[in-house]
Amino acid sequence: MTHVEEELTSQPECWIRAAARAPEHRAALPASGERVAIVGCGTSYFMAQAVAALREGSGQGETDAFAASEFPYGRSYDRVVALTRSGTTTEVLELLGELRGRTRTTAVTADPGTPVMQAADDVVVLDFADERSVVQTRFATTALTLLRAHLGLHTDAVVADARTALDAELPQGLVECSQFSFLGRGWTVGLANEAGLKMREASLAWTEAYPAMEYRHGPISITTHGTATWMFGEAPEGLAEQVRATGGLWVAGGLDPLAELVRAQRLAVAVAAARGLDPDRPRHLTRSVILAP
Repeated sequence: MTHVEEELTSQPECWIRAAARAPEHRAALPASGERVAIVGCGTSYFMAQAVAALREGSGQGETDAFAASEFPYGRSYDRVVALTRSGTTTEVLELLGELRGRTRTTAVTADPGTPVMQAADDVVVLDFADERSVVQTRFATTALTLLRAHLGLHTDAVVADARTALDAELPQGLVECSQFSFLGRGWTVGLANEAGLKMREASLAWTEAYPAMEYRHGPISITTHGTATWMFGEAPEGLAEQVRATGGLWVAGGLDPLAELVRAQRLAVAVAAARGLDPDRPRHLTRSVILAP
């Protein structure tokens, strides 16, 4: 078993621990009514997109998501939350340094022995969700679960669905597809983006991700026999039928969308295996991007 396989299968237990710890981290996490930005790089950026949509959509305050390198310093926020598994990513550390003394910052990380511990005003450490694999799985979803629980939006049903996602067979013919499109709505757009990234990192697959209502505005033109379109959450009316009419494979997201992401992680590993690739050693990637001065 690869590291990424071992780590992705541990997600239900990690989510239970994160949700249980959410109350003890209340002071470090955004309070209702605060104007908040959530930042990250790569996978963490896509988790930031999901959290921002969840928080604002639940009426708890205006919330934006940015890649750390694209943060708009001219805007005013009550708090900036940085998601960083390694705690060493250059863009995140530079951003936290720029904000010190100006804006309250919180870092959610997996490693307490890294520079982010001193760079942020508040730190939440999820060391039980740290990973050996370059390809992120459990840290990203555990950080999202922590914030989802903090918002009062996590339930035991999410964990049950994650176990189903680990046990159920993948749809027949999915691994053999040549192209994959992931779709989301609201907070699940970030999950769709992350699913596409997982496929590219682990299996070098041709993947794309879109807000579901945008799929008819051009991207559906690539859908045909041998391609797959995977919906995270409830699909727009009529879209499944339109995709099937092209000859493409439609994958309905019947589980909680975060559990659907676990299924997509499994798909990435399965496609990597089918192509003779090692998902623990993705091409040109390292665990953390640390830029030379």
